[in-house]
Amino acid sequence: MAAILEELENQALQLSPKERGELIHRLIVSLEGEPEESPEAIAKAWDDEIARRVADMEAGRTKWIPADEVMAHLRAKIHAAKTGSSQP
Repeated sequence: MAAILEELENQALQLSPKERGELIHRLIVSLEGEPEESPEAIAKAWDDEIARRVADMEAGRTKWIPADEVMAHLRAKIHAAKTGSSQP
């Protein structure tokens, strides 16, 4: 099986970037199925979400966390995951 995967990968890498993108799309669809919404509907939903978040920021409804605090928290979680500790 590993040899087949290696051969498929080698063949896929010979494709143009556009062809590789199409192959990736087909493989993902084969695992997850077609999206329920059209690409346009998905883009509109993201636009609406972005607008909502910007409005929340402008209205002061967003809790801001300094980047150094976020990074420290993430580093602690990564360290805990690596060491098997339940303390982040």
